[in-house]
Amino acid sequence: MDSQTSQSSQSSQQPHTFQVDLRGLVDLLSHHLYSSPKVYLRELLQNAVDAITARRAEEPDAPARVRLSAADGGLRVEDSGVGLTEADVHSLLATIGRSSKRAEGLQDVRSDFLGQFGIGLLACFVVAERIRVVSRSARTPDAPPVEWTARDDGSYTVRTLPHEERPEPGTTVHLVARAGAGEWLAEPRVLALARDFGSLLPYDVRVGDEAVTDLPAAWDRPYPSPADRRVALARHCHELFGFTPLDAIELDVPLAGIRGVAYVLPSAVSPAQRGGHRVHLKGMLLTERGEQLLPDWAFFVRCVLDTDSLRPTASRESLYEDETLAAVREALGGRIRSWLTGLAAGDPERLAAFLAVHHLGVKSLARHDREMLRTMLPWLPFETTDGRLSLEEFAQRHPVVHFTRTVEEYRQVAPIASAQGVGVVNGGYTYDGELVEALPSVRPGTVVAELDADTVTAHLDGVDPADELALAGFLAAARARLHPLGCDVVLRAFHPLSVPALHLDDRAARHEQARAQAEEQADDLWAGILGSLRGSAPRARLVLNHLNPLIRRIGSLHDPGLIGTATESLYGQALLMAQRPLRPADSALLNRAFIGLLEWATHGESAHREPTEGRAADDE
Repeated sequence: MDSQTSQSSQSSQQPHTFQVDLRGLVDLLSHHLYSSPKVYLRELLQNAVDAITARRAEEPDAPARVRLSAADGGLRVEDSGVGLTEADVHSLLATIGRSSKRAEGLQDVRSDFLGQFGIGLLACFVVAERIRVVSRSARTPDAPPVEWTARDDGSYTVRTLPHEERPEPGTTVHLVARAGAGEWLAEPRVLALARDFGSLLPYDVRVGDEAVTDLPAAWDRPYPSPADRRVALARHCHELFGFTPLDAIELDVPLAGIRGVAYVLPSAVSPAQRGGHRVHLKGMLLTERGEQLLPDWAFFVRCVLDTDSLRPTASRESLYEDETLAAVREALGGRIRSWLTGLAAGDPERLAAFLAVHHLGVKSLARHDREMLRTMLPWLPFETTDGRLSLEEFAQRHPVVHFTRTVEEYRQVAPIASAQGVGVVNGGYTYDGELVEALPSVRPGTVVAELDADTVTAHLDGVDPADELALAGFLAAARARLHPLGCDVVLRAFHPLSVPALHLDDRAARHEQARAQAEEQADDLWAGILGSLRGSAPRARLVLNHLNPLIRRIGSLHDPGLIGTATESLYGQALLMAQRPLRPADSALLNRAFIGLLEWATHGESAHREPTEGRAADDE
């Protein structure tokens, strides 16, 4: 019994080999790993280029050519690379995931390779039903050529061929299109894909008689003058991205093995929009939708570059997030910073044209980079009560730089503050409030203060006590009408005269209004909790302009009902002028005031007509 149990235990521990459903794996690749069937051609080019690189590691003078030809619904790709022996075929092609870069003797040059041979050929099944590989090894010249033929059902055959079948070392891959995929193997499509993927490859690649490579890269070519270079790069940008750039920024990071160019977009884009950058890995296009390449603030450029240091993901269609990519991102961000600094120092007209479109991106950078904020202070535009100015110019005009945190606050106080000589910056736009608060750190001695309702009210002229006492009854009735809305009424004299009333509040007042509204709508338990949170925050206030003729006429009214209706109308008009969002209670008040004024007007007209009609009847 013990012997049988021991034998059974040993049998159950023997290793087994995974069985792979090739058709299911190909379906997984085509629907989940690769974004498009077109990647099959990139994989073929990668295998060919890697094979040439491997051969040149041992024979520096070996030929370096790749030839693609499409005919009769199939595709042939031939390279002059290192080739394979029969043992290599069994080891590499028949084992999914095995890399030719693990082959003995090639460890020292693994960093020069692009892809993974087995996975690369497997990707071809996305468009092919049959793959035939004929190869002859350059490392074992006496070995006969070998043929490997595989079908998409997972079956394959291997046989050796006579020497005359392939007299020179290298590999030829033949693809036979699967049903519905013939267009991917047609010559026009193959040529377009080859040029897209392989334009920067260091070897001679051709489709038929058409050259694929276009070296040196546009950014590495010599030009007669800087103007000629700018024109050539603008043309290159239009061909790649479809727009003519505002400028081109050199991206040269030798330590990271990066050469390329960043093109500045000619129109503004949202900071949330992440544009696609074209990234070549050792000359092969890796992705045209690279999103992690630049810092978040650099959303105003599109890049195209070649690198030999970044690590691709499994699909080789994006970049692996690691320390190297983080260092490259920082280095490329530094190049863009240097370009901006150079414009500020030597080309203010181009900088002004750039900031007119992309000031948001520079403001985003300046939030975290004090040196950049200091450099850009004379150039970055802000909305102020003195017009559109830089913070530097505004700070020179005003001893205290007041700012608001929201656009609504700015709109409600800007006309009044300007008339009183108080300078205000609109800090409600993206990044502006943060930059205003950071101003003292780069401009010592500058005083920055948030503008609140008390500050505005303090700058408004008071009213003669006798005049205010004469209006005591009117003010009491007005305050009683607005009290349920959490708003006080005060009387001041200010310019411009055309403004009858001003609605002022701050965040604390709005918070208290929101708490009170929630308390009214809550059940007893929550009403008690919210009631305990009632603070001593200042209430909003409706400031009536004693210099305005309308306010003077309204102040002479004696009918409490009419005073209430007039006060509500002034309150609603002040809210609308400030472009503040209306609460349900505010909307109801506006409707009530409007109807009340109509009733008063029509009632007054009727009362005015009745005696006239009576006299006409008497005359008859």
